[in-house]
Amino acid sequence: MIPSKKDLAYHSLIERVLTLDLKPGSALDEVALSTEYNLSRTPMREVFQRLAGAGYVIIESNRGASVSSMDLETMRGFFQTAPMIYAAVARLAAELATDAQIRELKKIQARFKKAVKNNTATDMAMHNHRFHEYMGVMAASPYLAPGLGRLLIDHTRMAQRFYRVSHSKSDKRIELACDQHDQMIDALANHHASVAVELTLAHWELSRSEMDKYVLPDPLPVVEPADRVATVAEGSWR
Repeated sequence: MIPSKKDLAYHSLIERVLTLDLKPGSALDEVALSTEYNLSRTPMREVFQRLAGAGYVIIESNRGASVSSMDLETMRGFFQTAPMIYAAVARLAAELATDAQIRELKKIQARFKKAVKNNTATDMAMHNHRFHEYMGVMAASPYLAPGLGRLLIDHTRMAQRFYRVSHSKSDKRIELACDQHDQMIDALANHHASVAVELTLAHWELSRSEMDKYVLPDPLPVVEPADRVATVAEGSWR
């Protein structure tokens, strides 16, 4: 089945949000996007409504559509909620996993490993997104699915930093994340729910500190009292 222009625009805009091509909080230009995707204004608005329903976009009266924010309040909720939802999804996925689903998850993991080998941060983030998204499919919970989907939007946007390897410590984290995926697949395949939860929480903790850096600014350098006296004497400290 050939996807409609609206479907193509919808999936394209999702990818642009997740890869930060469209920045958090940025306004969406309805006219420009309608032209870009060869859609009239009405179907473009329908795409925006669909994106808003999935959590990618915020629509406000008299202000139009904008990319969902990653402000402090949003991130506070993210860090409080993520481990609970991920753990619940892992438990249900382990209890309900079918052989066909395990095969599909292994295919997604193979693509993730290829991205790791090629050291392509965007691909790693996107395939990691699909890995955890598919665990949500396996969990088959209409109650958890919306929360997981919303978490993954922000998780994937912040993962762009996690997967940008700048030193050996980051490289080791990515290797460990890849190994944890393999162990999670084994736990799901063997219906070991408690093991799947434990691995999922360890996987979350692995990336959490790096995601913190995305949200928080680098700390100011510490100025020792002696240094302060010296700078005051020079008239440069305020």
